[in-house]
Amino acid sequence: MGLSFGSFDGVCDTAALVICPLLGSSGQGIEPTCYSRNVQIGSTLIFQPSTSFVHIVAIIMTAIMIYHIRSKYTAVGRKEIVMFFWMYMIIELLAMFLDSGIIPTANTSYPWFAAVYTGLIAAAYCCLLVNGFVGFQFAEDGTPLSLWFLRLSCLAVFGVAFFVAIATFKSFASFSPVKPMALFIVYLIWPILCVATYTLSQLILVFRTLDDRWPLGDIIFGIAFYTIAQVLLFAFSVTICNAIKHYLDGLFFFTLCVLLSVMMVYKYWDSITREDLEFSVGSKAAVWEVKDPLTAASGAGAEFDEDATSNYHAGGTVASLVGGVSGNQYYGAKGGYPQGGYGGSQGGYNQQGLYGGTQRGYPPTSDRY
Repeated sequence: MGLSFGSFDGVCDTAALVICPLLGSSGQGIEPTCYSRNVQIGSTLIFQPSTSFVHIVAIIMTAIMIYHIRSKYTAVGRKEIVMFFWMYMIIELLAMFLDSGIIPTANTSYPWFAAVYTGLIAAAYCCLLVNGFVGFQFAEDGTPLSLWFLRLSCLAVFGVAFFVAIATFKSFASFSPVKPMALFIVYLIWPILCVATYTLSQLILVFRTLDDRWPLGDIIFGIAFYTIAQVLLFAFSVTICNAIKHYLDGLFFFTLCVLLSVMMVYKYWDSITREDLEFSVGSKAAVWEVKDPLTAASGAGAEFDEDATSNYHAGGTVASLVGGVSGNQYYGAKGGYPQGGYGGSQGGYNQQGLYGGTQRGYPPTSDRY
């Protein structure tokens, strides 16, 4: 059966999508022509085991990418792009439960989970679309204006997609699973438009603002993986399934290629962002060379000569840090108190009269320098 705009009959006949069990005129969903083998673990029947494994790998890889993004504290668009990867992780987690049949299609909660899944997919592509314009600095990245615009946009798209999906599944508000035109646009057309716009915006960004052309390779690989994913799922899924004797189908390769395209999004963002090392606090500790003239030896090097000797000295005597008077000058040449004690004929601490007498020791007078 060929593909036709606005109809999931040909799509679901080829690919085992999450929403296919809820569409069609029979009330039993649309069953694909060929799909992956099931595996029974204990008393539980697991559908699409190979695809579920890819979902687990995608969750782990996304967690690693989120960790590296969050470690680049001063990178442009860090808070915006990390939201996309959080959404992708949630989508993969939910898809693992829906594809594997852990949430059975006959369960009353399945349409609601499928509607949430549809809404998250639409919102994730919206997040990617908005991130495509962060580099143009229409609003400074990381500011409340930029972040709340992104959040509200994704929330609005999620709400619209969720309503369209659940209304189509439940046949209310003039929506019907027999004619799912709105769901077709939200589920299949909207992602393609977002990816095309994001790619065009990044090409403009690279050619107009960057001197380095290596990020183009990341864009090309990302688009290639995404295109291969669509072709394998909607064109060759049945062929692959029959050739491998139902061990794998197009959904496995679709999920794998989408993961690779998401990884290229991360690689591209990482290649065009440079961290300001002056203000960064990364995972690798910065090595700082501490040079303290107070603890350095007097003959340690020529670079400390200026620090070791004060400009305020007389006769080569190093001045004190308090009052500009050295300890030798303050307490006497031998470092002790004079024999006259605290009094004496000159009324000071030493014979030079630093505390009293004929010559004042503190504050120092000009004739002492």
